[in-house]
Amino acid sequence: MAEQGKKKVVRVESTAPADKGGGTAVADASAAPTWTPTPEAKRQAVTFRLIAGGLWLLAIAGEVFTIFWVLRQVPVNMVLLIILIVVIGALAIGGSLLWKQANRLDPASKEDKVRFFVQNQLGAIIAVIAFLPLIILIFTNKDMDGKQKALAGIIAIVIGGGALALGIDYAPPSVEQYTSESNVIVQLTGEDVVYWTKSGSVFHVCSEVPDVNKESKDGQIYEGTVAAAHTAGKDRLTKRWESEAVNYCGYTQEQVDAVKADVDAPANEESVEAPEETPAAE
Repeated sequence: MAEQGKKKVVRVESTAPADKGGGTAVADASAAPTWTPTPEAKRQAVTFRLIAGGLWLLAIAGEVFTIFWVLRQVPVNMVLLIILIVVIGALAIGGSLLWKQANRLDPASKEDKVRFFVQNQLGAIIAVIAFLPLIILIFTNKDMDGKQKALAGIIAIVIGGGALALGIDYAPPSVEQYTSESNVIVQLTGEDVVYWTKSGSVFHVCSEVPDVNKESKDGQIYEGTVAAAHTAGKDRLTKRWESEAVNYCGYTQEQVDAVKADVDAPANEESVEAPEETPAAE
């Protein structure tokens, strides 16, 4: 643990096996492995997904109970109906937040476009399933008067809309994004080490950048691999990594440009082999 101004730099160890990638990359972009989550991140992602699935199942069960029992009562119990709408929304939103966190620990690959879309937008899909039939049946219920329909319907639309908005992942993570980040860091610095703070949402090239040295409650800067940073809940490498590297981390613009050129080069670019020479006649 080392001093960095008034803040301490704390090492966060990764549990990834050294010979299997574990979220790291190598200095040669053409030989760089695909990013993989650490075992710890994988376990956390599975746990979050199981809990999210349970919350979503309860939300759907609440919807079914509301549709096939509460809305069939004469008269409809408005207090119970509103309580169930709120509970369904809370369950759907809770599941979506956990699911999105799991996707940041163990993201999908863009190569499978269908899976990538479904995995990242499943929270929004569940919100639609949990609320759209309920909203329709509230407004078409024959045993509720206009005021009751308006009250219950508006509450369901507001809560359902909130669940939908929170279920959408507007910047979904991907294996390709994490691989690119790992390659940038390793090619630039020679090792898979990045820096972040507890309250920040991104990680940085070095511990000298102003963003990680701002005053914070714990007074600490955390260092670890790209995989460890994502496990800690950091979304991505800062978009200002180029200027940070040059202005605060001691790297030249030429070094930064060389890294960008390597990372941006097509991954499937094949080298052209020279044609074999025809043996000369003896």
